[in-house]
Amino acid sequence: MFEKTLSALADKFSPTPVEAHCDGPCGIYDPSSARVTAEAVLSMTKKINALEVPAATDKKAMIAYQNTLTRFIQIKEQQAELTKRELLILWGDYFKPEHLQAIPDLHDIFWKAAKLCSACKVNVSEESATELLKAVEKIHGLFWKTKNRQVAWYTAG
Repeated sequence: MFEKTLSALADKFSPTPVEAHCDGPCGIYDPSSARVTAEAVLSMTKKINALEVPAATDKKAMIAYQNTLTRFIQIKEQQAELTKRELLILWGDYFKPEHLQAIPDLHDIFWKAAKLCSACKVNVSEESATELLKAVEKIHGLFWKTKNRQVAWYTAG
């Protein structure tokens, strides 16, 4: 008897199946974090390229130069990795099959952006860093288009 009552209650109050396309509630995704980190990559790249190498005989200046160069490189590397991580989260967790139908080259756009992140880590190239920021800007536009919103692109620099 108890089992029949429990079964009847379970049938009456059983949960409705739901589907989700992401790991968390909708609305938590935003490409702005990739913009911030990509901007940092470009900034550090410019700073590295602008460093003046001191005379090899000036030990104190050389140590300061090497310390600064190392710090700038470390920041550039970290920010490029963070940019890649943020982009891969958007690509893998936010975008759905219907987005791919509307944006057939979506996979290629993200793949190339991820490759630019790697290029920025491997090299000290303002061209690659600038291209990365442009790729993030394109993704920004596509992302907000999927939400039927126009969100302005801006940079801190």
